[in-house]
Amino acid sequence: MECISIFDMLKIGIGPSSSHTLGPWRAAERWINHLKKEHLFNKITSVKVDLYGSLSLTGKGHATDLAILLGLSGADPEYIVTEDISTIITKIKNEKTLNFSNTFIINFNPITDIIFNKEFLPFHANAIKFTGFNNKNEISTDTYYSIGGGFVVREELIHAKENIEIHKTFPYPIQKAKELEFFCNETKLKISEIVLENEKSLRTEAEIDFEIKRIWDTMLECMYIGCHTEGTLPGGLNVRRRAFDIHQKLKVDTIYNSPEEWLISIRNTEVKFRQILKWVSCFALSVNEVNASLGRVVTAPTNGSAGVIPAVLMYYLVIENHEANFNHIKQFLLVASEIGSLFKKGATISAAMGGCQAEIGVSSAMAAGALTELLGGTPEQVLMASEIAMEHHLGLTCDPIGGLVQIPCIERNAMGAIKAINAAELALESDSNNAKVPLDKVISSMWETAKDMNSKYKETSEGGLAVGVNLSDC
Repeated sequence: MECISIFDMLKIGIGPSSSHTLGPWRAAERWINHLKKEHLFNKITSVKVDLYGSLSLTGKGHATDLAILLGLSGADPEYIVTEDISTIITKIKNEKTLNFSNTFIINFNPITDIIFNKEFLPFHANAIKFTGFNNKNEISTDTYYSIGGGFVVREELIHAKENIEIHKTFPYPIQKAKELEFFCNETKLKISEIVLENEKSLRTEAEIDFEIKRIWDTMLECMYIGCHTEGTLPGGLNVRRRAFDIHQKLKVDTIYNSPEEWLISIRNTEVKFRQILKWVSCFALSVNEVNASLGRVVTAPTNGSAGVIPAVLMYYLVIENHEANFNHIKQFLLVASEIGSLFKKGATISAAMGGCQAEIGVSSAMAAGALTELLGGTPEQVLMASEIAMEHHLGLTCDPIGGLVQIPCIERNAMGAIKAINAAELALESDSNNAKVPLDKVISSMWETAKDMNSKYKETSEGGLAVGVNLSDC
């Protein structure tokens, strides 16, 4: 049984895509570690990288090639100074050399040494192959799959499960929603408490709190940056940042000097229904505009859907509960991560496999469930809210124009956040005993829908809006 931590589902990284940017970046790191383990690292004199499937078809728009350069250079997506990214990339392109894992210089021309192959490999739509040479003699070839949310699988290990040592097992092993519900009923614990007990089998509570605080600080800073940055997004679509404009109209004349003070200032704004809709949309848009600009975000569960969870959590903090503190943030993120893990185990969180239902749909379900617990819902109502949110995202395609995570992706985060709040309210006003569709069934239905969906609607930019709207139209 797969034990997925909150820190597997919520990862700090660089935009614009967890599967097309963060995943390839981490794959490059994994390959370098493998080379070192096999005592081949110091023998490498040149490198070739092959991209397949969706990584090839939308890789340019998702900055896959740039992520590979950064990964091969030894940069860490969690801690790299984002302003340094363009400097590193420009240096590699101009000098046609690369500081391999920040250790020694090798020849590398991004134009000829990163190859975009349109064909798909069997295991997953996102495949990347690294080949290392010593004086033109091939000494290492390794294929990795970026399976969504920054998760990476090495091809050699896919069919060798008997060789994988299990280091940890959770006290409450959960594969399906019905098992989560069983443990809650058996122990009389909330979903967040069950998840926390599982996390405590991996690390101390102090470590858990430290990392959750770091995740929330990244989310809050991301919203803050997005709401205070004006201009046009990179990539050629000439998409104007909207979070800045919305924020200018909504904010009050209060002086603040930090994201935390900004949060407090928002609590003093008008809270009519229309203003609430605008604030939630503003929060969601702000995150994904930062994401589209190669900024730092938190996968939740992916970069493309990174705006939904922080927007809904911010809604709780500035609208629903002005006395909320870190414990509420922790509770929300624990529940959200567990709902996300159920979808990863039972279906997919990869748009290249399941369309946008696997990203915005899952993030909306995660946020709906988490908000429901914070608002006093039972475990059954939490699962019901998650089901409602996903039920109304079933079949949502992934059709980014120009392969960029901008249109329709950014707006979809705002829609997913609003749907999550609506789903939570519906569940809280319902008797979960009367629910007709259990969460496990909607997860199964989502996976069946994903398998039936035509590949042109799975992050290939070969169908839907991606071909209905031309770059020249923008």
